Amino acid sequence: MPVKVSVVVPVYNPGPYIEDCIASLLRQSLPRDEYEVIFVDDGSSDETPARLDALAAEHPHIHVIHQEPSGWSGKPRNVGIAASQGEFVMFVDNDDFLGDEALERMYDYGVANEADLIIGKMAGKGRPVPVELFRRNHPRATVDNTPLMDSLTPHKMLRRSFLDRIGLRFPEGRRRLEDHVFVAEAYLRASNISVLGDYVCYYHIKRDDASNAGFQRFDPVGYFANLREALDVVERYTEPGPTRDRMFRRWLRSEMGERLRGNRFLKLPDDYRRELFDEIHKVIAERMGPAVFALLEPAHRVVTELAGAGRYEDVLAVAEWEASIGPSTALESVAWDGGALRIDFSAEYSAGGAPKTYPADTTPVPLDGPPATAAEAIALLERGTAARFDRANVDLMMRERETHAQFFQPIEFTRETVPAEGEPDRVRLVVRATATVDPATAAAGIPLPAGLYDAFVRLTIGGWTREYRLFPASTEQLPAMPVPGVVGGLRVLPYWTVKNNFALDVDMAGKRLGFGEFKPADFTVAGDRLRAVLPFHVSGDVKAALRLTGPKPAAEVLEVPATLSPAEGGGAVLDAPLPVRSLQQGGWRPALCLVADAAEPRFFTLPLVVRNSPEGLKVAGPAPKKPKAATPKPAPKPKPSAARRLARKLPLPVRRALARALGRGRTAPTARQEGK
Repeated sequence: MPVKVSVVVPVYNPGPYIEDCIASLLRQSLPRDEYEVIFVDDGSSDETPARLDALAAEHPHIHVIHQEPSGWSGKPRNVGIAASQGEFVMFVDNDDFLGDEALERMYDYGVANEADLIIGKMAGKGRPVPVELFRRNHPRATVDNTPLMDSLTPHKMLRRSFLDRIGLRFPEGRRRLEDHVFVAEAYLRASNISVLGDYVCYYHIKRDDASNAGFQRFDPVGYFANLREALDVVERYTEPGPTRDRMFRRWLRSEMGERLRGNRFLKLPDDYRRELFDEIHKVIAERMGPAVFALLEPAHRVVTELAGAGRYEDVLAVAEWEASIGPSTALESVAWDGGALRIDFSAEYSAGGAPKTYPADTTPVPLDGPPATAAEAIALLERGTAARFDRANVDLMMRERETHAQFFQPIEFTRETVPAEGEPDRVRLVVRATATVDPATAAAGIPLPAGLYDAFVRLTIGGWTREYRLFPASTEQLPAMPVPGVVGGLRVLPYWTVKNNFALDVDMAGKRLGFGEFKPADFTVAGDRLRAVLPFHVSGDVKAALRLTGPKPAAEVLEVPATLSPAEGGGAVLDAPLPVRSLQQGGWRPALCLVADAAEPRFFTLPLVVRNSPEGLKVAGPAPKKPKAATPKPAPKPKPSAARRLARKLPLPVRRALARALGRGRTAPTARQEGK
């Protein structure tokens, strides 16, 4: 069977962090004779080489190459490409991992769209990953029609024949941004690029000790020299114009402007901050023209214009002003609406603990070059943000707590300009939104996998795009939380976290579903049917199941179908037939499964007993537990007398002499006794 995908993993002293990577590669849904894994050990000095050799000995589709340390990831990846036999090559870092179906889905999607390059959706745990790029699938993406430039890391799948045809390889040696150079050329020379946005393929992980290479402080001179090489690639394969400007915008915004803003800039040591600024100033002055600045939002444009002019003190002043600004969200109501949750909330930016205000006058002020002063820069930034409020955007994302896989939810919103209290010439910019979370389709069209999901609001106003947890408008009076739902074949529990953030528990909750709070009086037996109104939301009839465990010693188990139906006034009506003829006399303990056709049905014991007697069936409370026989407590040890307690405080030679004088012929204490 020809190899479809070769996975290349550069390895250097990952320690235990490589285990998740290995496990995910062994779990792939693609048959093992259709993919290979090539670990290129770049001179690791820990236990990893032996671990990989043992792994390769056990799994024929896993190969290990050992080499002398090269200093960075470029050479190991190139060695892996040379050794690969697959139709496509996939690059994975040794401390990240793949979704279980990643290789199969990416390969099939690439083949279907005749792509030279496939980008799978990413999730970041402690690390930023592109968001806009993965809103949906893009079968034919370019740098002009899709935000491809948001993703310049190497964690992609490329056709091997494409790499060989254009001679594309990673720059080698100890250097930064080798992936930018590689990916930028791939974007510009691929016949087609496909973006798979409906399945999380790649999990980008920050180590607990933050020892990932990308988190280490870099030498600004070397870093921006390497960045210039990426700009050179763009200039080599594009003509002056919109495409080149759009690509340059990414580096100007993310690698330069973002590094000069707010707390990110302020937290740096003074000498390093100045050195970083100087190198950014040089690149901007050398390579960035007015057309690139014009593509930026106000916050980025003002800062980068000042940096291009070498105005360090003004950039610092703007950063200090901007550091006080952050997003604020307010969940106003949440309720079931059919099979989905309807969530109403508002969002805006705040400053110093109060809503941020902006000039009411939004008459455009052209920015032709850097502002004259820092105060003018701030005024221009505020006015430009208000003037572009019609472009403000908001999203609600449900993010799985363990993996950080996140999914956009359908949303409708309005933009509202609110007069600022006590400031007649200023306004607040508020976005009011209603999001719909349908658990059956919330994971990019499919049901949410089991897990705990936190709600995040992504708010874009002007040059600020931030993500923030969704919490109530007032923590003193929380909005009513809807009851758990049984929808889309899932058990869904909306709840407040300990910090009053909104979250969802999908198919995980046990005690919090409240079964232990039911009383026998909540249930009735009518003829041969058990009925109750339970505090669960259902939008239609749901197939459930009732399990009955008979009296001991036989403890026979019977299982019957049950139904949950919407009840008038809320809740769900449980209706379950009782197999009277099969029930021997005595007490039967019922347990309820809310979703009968679940892949792994889960039964919850009900705190009642269905008793079968000659008089018929009835519901009763469970028999009280027999108290455990009391275990006699050992008699307390007698306390030493006051004289003995005093004697213990005397030096050992004195105690021995005293014992001899009193005629107590004890042997000398052992060394162990002396040490007590």
